[in-house]
Amino acid sequence: MSERPIILGIVGDSAAGKTTLTRGIAKILGEEDVTVICTDDYHRYDRQQRADMGISALHPDCNYLDIITQHLNMLRTGQAILKPIYNHTTGAFDAPEYIEPRKFVIVEGLLGYLPEKARDFYDVKAYLAPPEELRASWKIKRDTAKRGYTEEQVREQISKREYDSEHFIRPQRQWADMVVSFCPPEQAEEKNDLLLDVKLVLRPTIPHPPLLDAFENSPVGEAVRLGLTRDMGKPVDLLEIDGHATEEQVQKLERMMCGDVPHLGQFCSIEGNQDIGTVTGTTGETLRSYPLAITQLLITYHMLKAARVR
Repeated sequence: MSERPIILGIVGDSAAGKTTLTRGIAKILGEEDVTVICTDDYHRYDRQQRADMGISALHPDCNYLDIITQHLNMLRTGQAILKPIYNHTTGAFDAPEYIEPRKFVIVEGLLGYLPEKARDFYDVKAYLAPPEELRASWKIKRDTAKRGYTEEQVREQISKREYDSEHFIRPQRQWADMVVSFCPPEQAEEKNDLLLDVKLVLRPTIPHPPLLDAFENSPVGEAVRLGLTRDMGKPVDLLEIDGHATEEQVQKLERMMCGDVPHLGQFCSIEGNQDIGTVTGTTGETLRSYPLAITQLLITYHMLKAARVR
């Protein structure tokens, strides 16, 4: 490769929404230009072995973190890897897969930021932090519908994994450039896992779009807000988008971001790309989430920005 690939990390607990976000970003950039890696494939033990040993898939000892780091280094320098494959349906391992990096590489999973050296290989790092009640709801729906578990088994698994979540998954938040928290509206009359607000913590570890000036000169509306807060004791910007934000409001925000990177519009146009912000529920219903759309656009912005300065 004449130019090295741009690597995005998406880390979060089980069923935090990593795959949904990954698929959306890949569609925006063009799936033919994106290589997706799931670090679940680097489990050290299969499902039966974990049960026999009493260890969860969230524990560092249950994952080949050294090989993840090695493969990230190889991908960043344009080298192909032979990636293991963990089959979530069978709980066993399939034959490894030969993977070549494309223009963009998205690495999503549980422990992607835990190895210190691995953090150096990402251009952009996002961490997903939905409220635990919402994440549990998503996990129950996913694992009962797609992985053959009963609701009782999933709840028991969540309880057994809590120690590892607290000690190994959630601390990775501190290394993210962006923290993404989808959450139910505070005033919602009824719960809907698809119509969610989003809170985006923007750390000064990478240059975010110049939104502050834009907000002051062209108010977007009450459903989209930019302010200051503290995260893990440090000052950060906080961008909030309500689930009931209108397309017009979101397009204003889109233009603020796209104006900072020439040619970004060919990738990021809510009007022109109907895949942006699309989410499908467990019963098959599909709708458009503008908070999800802006999250996808903002992360895409950073990947394209990184591509310009590599």
